[in-house]
Amino acid sequence: MGFKSALAVAAGKTSQWVLKTFFKGGSSYPGKLALAIDPQILDTLAKDYKVIVVTGTNGKTLTTALTVNILKQQFDHVLTNPTGANMVQGIVSTFLQAKKSQGEKFAVLEIDEASLSKVTEYIKPELFLFTNIFRDQMDRYGEIYTTYRLITEGAAKSPNAPIICNGDSPIFNSVETVNPRKYYGFDHLPDEEQMAHYNTDGVLCPVCHHILHYKMITYANLGKYYCPNCGFHRPELDYTLTKMVRMDNVSADFVIDGEEYGIEVGGMYNVYNALAATAVAEYYHVAPEKIRQGLGYDEKVFGRQEVVKIGDKICTLILVKNPVGLNQVIDMIGLAPYPFSLVSLLNANYADGIDVSWIWDGNHEAFAEMNIPAVIAGGERHEDMALRLKVAGIPEERLTETKELTEVIEDIKLLPTEHVYILATYTAVLQLRKELANQGYIKGGMDRG
Repeated sequence: MGFKSALAVAAGKTSQWVLKTFFKGGSSYPGKLALAIDPQILDTLAKDYKVIVVTGTNGKTLTTALTVNILKQQFDHVLTNPTGANMVQGIVSTFLQAKKSQGEKFAVLEIDEASLSKVTEYIKPELFLFTNIFRDQMDRYGEIYTTYRLITEGAAKSPNAPIICNGDSPIFNSVETVNPRKYYGFDHLPDEEQMAHYNTDGVLCPVCHHILHYKMITYANLGKYYCPNCGFHRPELDYTLTKMVRMDNVSADFVIDGEEYGIEVGGMYNVYNALAATAVAEYYHVAPEKIRQGLGYDEKVFGRQEVVKIGDKICTLILVKNPVGLNQVIDMIGLAPYPFSLVSLLNANYADGIDVSWIWDGNHEAFAEMNIPAVIAGGERHEDMALRLKVAGIPEERLTETKELTEVIEDIKLLPTEHVYILATYTAVLQLRKELANQGYIKGGMDRG
């Protein structure tokens, strides 16, 4: 390590220590400081690690957490960025926290789609994991094909690193990549001729632009697709879920490549996350028993079905950010065997996406069919959320509109059911967790991990 790199590391670690010791938390500042001293510091810090990058629209955080937990069952040194610091300075801060160690070292990094190309300027991953590409924050990412171009360009800077990607998503088979590809997906149902819902993105054949048909659909545009016009079809799967044993609102059991596994979160979308993490584990020859142990942990990560007790209410906090993810959450909630109330918090800051029109593409009408006794619309854009829920068919006498989170928390305590689902956009989750931490309901309100 040269003088400039050593100085950058020393400055970064010192600032990290000061922040944690005197301000009770971390930030991306140590990474910014280290980069200012040595713009190439990330390459130095990461050179001894096997770097695995996880990116995509939905599922990055939980997939990363599951992958880390599985790898820890077999390998002693697994680094990750649990606070969601997934831009260059945040990645540097992550490596600055690493303790010195000997032996094989892994770094499993969740990286924002728009940031991937910047990060791979400095580090050379040996494996990429692509979860999915859905319409999300149009003001920031653009259309799905723009997002896919961003992540494939980022991966191309490490051209020998394989991409393990969702084979059920047509976009990942739409263009050739310089990186070799492996695919995971579902093959758990008999073939049945069908087409995706008319309001589904990404169902045009990338070869001839005919509408794709399906022999099996899991959700949205994911499934066993094919083009009846030109023959374009889903590639052969390398890692396959062959059976859904059981799924409810809080857990699921399934079979992947002949082995039965389970996770302690509900919903089909989370089974995909588990399948993706299992694919990485199989790539590194992790034994099935250790995969089982890694998937079986029940520690909830930031906004991913976190359970918080507020008064005598059992509240499940779930991050929502785009129509596909929202609809999957709605489907999962619909599996609950008990009555529940609903809180929907909508913000429109940069990290949420400033365009809130996406809420009109989500199937809020399903909530009206669930006969929910009480609903709270809150957040900075509470008026938009309340209007959407009214149009969806939620009776006005059951709907409360509350902007301030302190009032939302008090209103939750008065809800008529023991169970409450809280759906919130990204900054709304942060703000709510901060307020819950201030009131002593949780620890570390701003921490994503």
